Amino acid sequence: MQLLKALWALAGAAICCFLIFVIHSQFLKEGQLAAGTCEIVTLDRDSSQPRRTIARQTARCACKKGQIAGTTRARPACVDARIIKTKQWCEMLPCLEGEGCDLLINKSGWTCTQPGGRIKTTTKTDHH
Repeated sequence: MQLLKALWALAGAAICCFLIFVIHSQFLKEGQLAAGTCEIVTLDRDSSQPRRTIARQTARCACKKGQIAGTTRARPACVDARIIKTKQWCEMLPCLEGEGCDLLINKSGWTCTQPGGRIKTTTKTDHH
């Protein structure tokens, strides 16, 4: 009988330790991104001007070596760092499928032109 009680106590302690380990592992992973992924942290929209919406977005990325935070298909993404350094924005495919991409004259951003003629302009700002 004593042996049975000892086994139950041991099993209970093992289960308790396992649960603590699982909870602790999940707690450490929370807030971490997988390598090569991004998430939107903030998104603010200002529609106070007629026929114009200004959107400001902040993203957090965990990019692999040689990559940097950028935009692909209108979503935050890790892209080749060379694209950002040379400001060849359209090479990261920032527009949605079916839209045309053009660099702004001063290379401060790009435009995405939809088939119907609507134009979305994106300018890059640095936040260190």
